[in-house]
Amino acid sequence: MNLPCARIRFWSRLAGIAAALVMAGCSDSPGRPAKGPEVIRPDQLLDFNILFKQNCSGCHGPDGKGGAAMALNDPVYLAIADDDTIRRIASKGVNGTPMTPFVQSAGGMLTDKQIDVLVHGIRAWARPNQIAGVSLPPYATESPGDAQRGAQVYATFCSSCHGPKGEGSEKGSSIVNGSYLALVSNQQLRTIVIAGRPDLGAPDWRGNVPGRPMTAQEISDVVAWLAAQRPEFPGQPYPNSDEGRR
Repeated sequence: MNLPCARIRFWSRLAGIAAALVMAGCSDSPGRPAKGPEVIRPDQLLDFNILFKQNCSGCHGPDGKGGAAMALNDPVYLAIADDDTIRRIASKGVNGTPMTPFVQSAGGMLTDKQIDVLVHGIRAWARPNQIAGVSLPPYATESPGDAQRGAQVYATFCSSCHGPKGEGSEKGSSIVNGSYLALVSNQQLRTIVIAGRPDLGAPDWRGNVPGRPMTAQEISDVVAWLAAQRPEFPGQPYPNSDEGRR
């Protein structure tokens, strides 16, 4: 019997057993992740409920029915805004407003596929049976309204809640506040006039005067009047330029 060779084989086997025991111990060491599903990378998350909660609910409400911003889970809004409109707003945001871009190509955090998940999930909230047969005003219009005519439209349809000058009343808040108007685009004003703010008790374009829905032209005119109330430099006035620099 060749003793040196036997010893080599013995120690080799012993080393292999020791290595196996060490590896087995490492797999159960404290702090090591247990076997199971790995955490999904943020850009791989495709669950609508999670995406909406993380990216949209802070402004539009946990169920999309309104918050700081208007409701998306609204049958009128979803009837006038098509998927391309919702996708464009979610992707690129609305310049000059708190609605920032969310798609990565525009500086956001979401992929194109995640934007599609949001669009399809929001569309699933549509309830077309609730507005079947209703003649809807167009979401957008290329022809601007007339602010002078809009003053009369405002008096007819809006003043009973927002006051004769739009500065608010017990029924509704001010809609000529400079800070508010600085944070909304003309299209957002139009959308709110059409869809209303059900979460705040504000009716859509059909409910301001019983039996007298607003026409598309009247909507454009009152939006023009509201836009005309937007100050060039919103915010509190300062008594002098030095004060304004502080």
